[in-house]
Amino acid sequence: MTYTIFTIRLKTMNKLIYIVLSTLLISCNSGTTNENSKGDTDLNRLESLEDFSLTQDFKDYWYSGKAEVSSYELSQSRYGEMRDGKAVMIFVTEPFNTVDEVKADNPSEDNRPVMKLNVTRDFNTGIYPYSIMSSTFLPLDKKDNAIKISSSIQEWCGHTYMQLNQYDKVYDVSLFSYFQSEQEDYFEVEHVMTENQIPIQLRIDPTSMPTGDLKLIPSLEYLRLKHVETKPYEATASFREIEDGYLYSVRYKDLDRIIAFKTQKEAPYKILSWMERYNDNGKPAVSTGTLIKTLNTPYWSQKGSEYQVLRDSLQL
Repeated sequence: MTYTIFTIRLKTMNKLIYIVLSTLLISCNSGTTNENSKGDTDLNRLESLEDFSLTQDFKDYWYSGKAEVSSYELSQSRYGEMRDGKAVMIFVTEPFNTVDEVKADNPSEDNRPVMKLNVTRDFNTGIYPYSIMSSTFLPLDKKDNAIKISSSIQEWCGHTYMQLNQYDKVYDVSLFSYFQSEQEDYFEVEHVMTENQIPIQLRIDPTSMPTGDLKLIPSLEYLRLKHVETKPYEATASFREIEDGYLYSVRYKDLDRIIAFKTQKEAPYKILSWMERYNDNGKPAVSTGTLIKTLNTPYWSQKGSEYQVLRDSLQL
């Protein structure tokens, strides 16, 4: 007998669900089974990756039961004008469940250790506000790219949501938008390094960042704000030591866009500032973030009104 496995990929707003439907086809010649599951494919790819070697300093700092919360003065270019605002970077280590592709609630053999970066940007454009947030999950067990990235933008005209889920040699992309030209879309892009994971990699070891020519998927925030096609772009990355830190920059060849991050020279390599420069309808547009203050704190347990003072200390 011959068994043929048909795999139908069903995609929803929150994640991409893979359901295998089997149809029995009878043949008198031979009996074989052909199975190609997502789990087996990902496992084979995972086993081929180089192990991560985390330093003791890294473990002491990032596995202390706290998150790192840093506030930034934000200068955001939007609609041809500069907007003042605030940004926050929240770095934390946690287990990631690879089956449900979310933060794990319980220990499981399906979990992978990750560093998660949540970034928020808040600013006003005239009468109405913008609120942008992205979440990036980068594995800490293997030298891998981000296994999940999501980003949302809310403003008075409407809101958009975009998500990338790593699947072997591609990223599965889900896009939801109030724009008629975008609406609801599902597609795949090549699995390469992502811009959203750069700040996390810098926190691990800035001196090991890739340099030279590479393919890179721009940040989801940029893709949605500028409505640029989601795909890998040719870029050139450089790293150099400066007087008061390290500087990592990337130039996108076809986008006329440059990004740069400045970090401390010593662990834990705090992000001191960042810059984004691109051409906006023929005019130069520059957005920057400059560190205000950092707290190491278990913010998820600080819900009471008495913790409001911590926001004051972050100047939020």
